Amino acid sequence: MTFVQLIECRTDRFEEMNRLIDAWVEQTRGKRTATHDLVGRDRSDGSHFVELVEFPSYEEAMRNSNLPETGRIYQEMVALCDEMPVFMDLDVVRDEQLWTDAVRRFFDTLSTAGELPPLNDLITEDCHSHDPVNRQDTIGLDAIRRECRMWRDAFDFTFTTEDLIAQGERVCARWTWNATHKGEFLGITPTGRRVTMTGMTLFRFGPDAKIADIWWQYDQLGLMDQLGALDALED
Repeated sequence: MTFVQLIECRTDRFEEMNRLIDAWVEQTRGKRTATHDLVGRDRSDGSHFVELVEFPSYEEAMRNSNLPETGRIYQEMVALCDEMPVFMDLDVVRDEQLWTDAVRRFFDTLSTAGELPPLNDLITEDCHSHDPVNRQDTIGLDAIRRECRMWRDAFDFTFTTEDLIAQGERVCARWTWNATHKGEFLGITPTGRRVTMTGMTLFRFGPDAKIADIWWQYDQLGLMDQLGALDALED
């Protein structure tokens, strides 16, 4: 279970505190068990700071606390504070990654049979889709929907999301695509073949929490080979 340690303190010497955190990060390289560190300043009180440190588990947090570097930095941090810092140990009971959920919904929606939904709850009106196969970016929700329909008309398919990694406003997905070739695709008449393809897609979310950019990378050459489009070249 993910574990979070919340540290609350008051100080007018934040720049020195910030340098202490940098020193701890450098000194504990390869030894620390913390996975994420976030520091916030109270907008209504500039001397009030809250730090959130995330760990894979409570046990890993205790290992991190027992590092000699952590003890030394803590003593120096206390000296910079106006009063003793307050610590809270929190077991995470809910962790919902809203943008990764949106990416899952995006792939699920593309795979669902029937009329393609508007997608305006997922994608901005001026979204840019960057596909190395196309000479130019596909720009705008309507153009992206047309491209999605082209794939849906050519294949019955499903996406399996293998990995999702979120950082800031970006989410990267590693996926496997399994499909049956049922319609014309890039001039290739329907073959009825079962095909598979792997790829990665990077999504950038805009201020409205909708997808604003999409970068695609996938094995199109392998797909064309499975469809028999390379047979003549091999002969």
